[in-house]
Amino acid sequence: MAKPFDVSKFRKDITKSIDGLSIGFHDPTDWISTGSYALNYLISGDFHKGVPMGKVTVFAGESGAGKSYFASGNIIKAAQDQGIFVVVVDSENALDESWLQALGVDTDESKLLKLSMSMIDDVAKTISVFMADYKAMAEEERPKVLFVLDSLGMMMTPTDVDQFNKGDMKGDMGRKPKALTALVRNTVNMIGSYNVGMVCTNHTYASQDMFDPDDKISGGQGFIYASSIVIAMRKLKLKEDLDGNKTTTVNGIRAACKVMKTRYAKPFEGVQVKIPYETGMDPYSGLLDLFEAKGLLTKQGNRLKYTTTAGVEMLEFRKGWTGDKLEAIMQDISAQDGLSIDEVIEETVNEVIDPETGEVLEENNE
Repeated sequence: MAKPFDVSKFRKDITKSIDGLSIGFHDPTDWISTGSYALNYLISGDFHKGVPMGKVTVFAGESGAGKSYFASGNIIKAAQDQGIFVVVVDSENALDESWLQALGVDTDESKLLKLSMSMIDDVAKTISVFMADYKAMAEEERPKVLFVLDSLGMMMTPTDVDQFNKGDMKGDMGRKPKALTALVRNTVNMIGSYNVGMVCTNHTYASQDMFDPDDKISGGQGFIYASSIVIAMRKLKLKEDLDGNKTTTVNGIRAACKVMKTRYAKPFEGVQVKIPYETGMDPYSGLLDLFEAKGLLTKQGNRLKYTTTAGVEMLEFRKGWTGDKLEAIMQDISAQDGLSIDEVIEETVNEVIDPETGEVLEENNE
């Protein structure tokens, strides 16, 4: 008779022989909101969960598309609200303290450490040293830490600096993509089993491929494969006043966000989030379009109708679908035992519900 396999002994032996080995599953336990309920849902399948700890998330887009607004503003504020310490690496020398404070970020040294560095090698060394010290801590003493890199595209290699000092402006287009890939890949492996996360921004450039017109992310494809979540962003003009009336002047931007890579929801879905210059972003922005695209809100005359899972109808003009009413839809969906929007639609399509009691009367199989 074969001797039973001793899993505990095997686990103990390989843990001793391989330094830093992580055993078992490490699903994210902490999520940080992006400040947009619609974008949160497209990333994670949950209105209140944005980017996960233990992963690397990249916001990529053209200049002025709102990357820093999300990464260095909303996400840092949400992280601090959850007691997460933030380390910001500013490679663009563009993050002013007054700008961060205007977005609600606490710049006190006890909650935020800002590092100005532009060399990829220096950033890699910083993360490596930090993780070595972090692993040496007792488990109960380890804090939750979020690294924010703004941005990957502005980082340099030693070759870049050496050529500049010599007056040679050819640039280092060979080593940089490999260095960025190595940075992200190694970071993913180092932070995966700990409450340490990373959010990066990067630049995009216009595609020259007529068969693939989407903007391309600079730095090569390697680090995109290594990243856990990738959100592509485009800048559109916001020509509306605070009441939603069309104007001829530009009053802000519309950040067109498309989730290109995620393991927690369907990829390649997008939403437009409005960011007015005067008031900043409304967290409910984009939800109305998302619900309408999913078929939860249907047109009835010149109004939009939503039928709750209890059979209660909500009917409002488009401008009437504001925070409280959109919140009611989110709560109605979230109450369905974690079902996604698509699953809620599928469930309700096949049911006939008594509007008074909320009970299912019969199945509608047509």
